[in-house]
Amino acid sequence: MVDRRTPVYLLAGSPGVRLRRGPDPLLQAALGVAAAGAAGKKSRGPSVAYVGAASGDNRVFRLWIDRTLKHAGAREVTLAPLCGRRADPKKARAVVEAADIVFVSGGDVDAGMEVLHAADMVEPLRALHREGKPFFGISAGSIMLGREWVRWRDPDDDASAELFACLDLAPVACDTHGEGDGWEELKALVRLAPAGVIGHGIVSGNALVVAPDGALAALGGEVHRFRRDGGRVVQIESLRPAG
Repeated sequence: MVDRRTPVYLLAGSPGVRLRRGPDPLLQAALGVAAAGAAGKKSRGPSVAYVGAASGDNRVFRLWIDRTLKHAGAREVTLAPLCGRRADPKKARAVVEAADIVFVSGGDVDAGMEVLHAADMVEPLRALHREGKPFFGISAGSIMLGREWVRWRDPDDDASAELFACLDLAPVACDTHGEGDGWEELKALVRLAPAGVIGHGIVSGNALVVAPDGALAALGGEVHRFRRDGGRVVQIESLRPAG
């Protein structure tokens, strides 16, 4: 099978920010990848499959994202139903296959991955990515598109931290809008990851673009970076937008 992967856009949301006056330029950039490949639809914008596994297909959040994406140029946004009474994995798979681009919502990373595994959606999503389907996420959705994340078997015991696999469509370790707490969870991930792994902290309102060859680019503002140095996790030079 020919590998036709496209860049993956990992966005950090801006909690509490409502629909802005103008379109979000980072969402426009992500949607632009799909618009370029949507033959005959470019003038109307791409269709978006909404994967809300991390938020339990929360209706209020989905409607807000729907408006935001359409404001940024999406033609239509269709739920891939994976949660609750309306869960329909077969329909969800059809929705993501038919869409021009797949969006993975924010919420809870661990819960979101559990939903995808239960619905047998992990491998189909990976296959679609290899075939050239564009993907982008926001907040927890961005982390899910990355390589792995960290959880605690006992929230009161730091020693219980462990890594678990995510979709790995973007082969990076990342966290989103954790600058307020000094990126504690991302640092925990870096401590547990193999030597040489760099953790990327996507600051609120910014994005990290991961090219098929692994090249990285920051959009909107800086992306903080961390690596393990002996027994410590240290911050290294940030990734900043070109120019």
